[in-house]
Amino acid sequence: MYITVNGIRLYYEKQGTGRPLVMVHCNSMDHKIFRKAAKVLAQHYTVYLPDSRDHGKSEKVNLLHYDAMAEDLRQFILALDLEHPIFYGFSDGGIIGLLLASKYPTLLSALIVSGASLRPDSTKDLPLRFFRLWSHVDRSDKMQIMLREPDITDDMLRAITIPTFVTAGAHDVIKPSHTEHLAKTIPGAQLKIFPHTGHTGYIMNSTKIADYILSVLSEAT
Repeated sequence: MYITVNGIRLYYEKQGTGRPLVMVHCNSMDHKIFRKAAKVLAQHYTVYLPDSRDHGKSEKVNLLHYDAMAEDLRQFILALDLEHPIFYGFSDGGIIGLLLASKYPTLLSALIVSGASLRPDSTKDLPLRFFRLWSHVDRSDKMQIMLREPDITDDMLRAITIPTFVTAGAHDVIKPSHTEHLAKTIPGAQLKIFPHTGHTGYIMNSTKIADYILSVLSEAT
């Protein structure tokens, strides 16, 4: 399905019944990475799977900004009349979730983020050097945005007032110190480190993240 919000045409899929749960993917991927997880979650929630702008089947743009991507999702939520949805975001999707929860404290009911960065230097040195080198080959703005954004401050994190759950892989590309700081700074946030996995292993084409989401939401509600 398609919907036009914030001047951009977004593609999304919808499945299941119950409270709304919006899931937003990482950089350079699309909603399909959540298909296994969504199948599990759709037994309990109405799952919305949008493709971010310039990703998947959504409209292409020349320049990306996380603030604009967050505004896309805010208007997506409002246009579909989703009442206080749960928001799950992976990597770039996690950045979007943090921005939404910080700027619009009454929009969401709960936030789960995986592998989210606060700044470009949240990425470990070796993969960050690789991204910088590869950016000279891949000139798309999907690569460039990771080198210039986001800039999520402690004040922004402290403004998040909804139940928040932060995850990362034990071998994530995001520095552990940044993930720990993220969880410690958001009031009441819980931190979960998935063992024996990196940035994507417990999320892409996996039901592990679905099992985690179900467990924390059952405790929080």
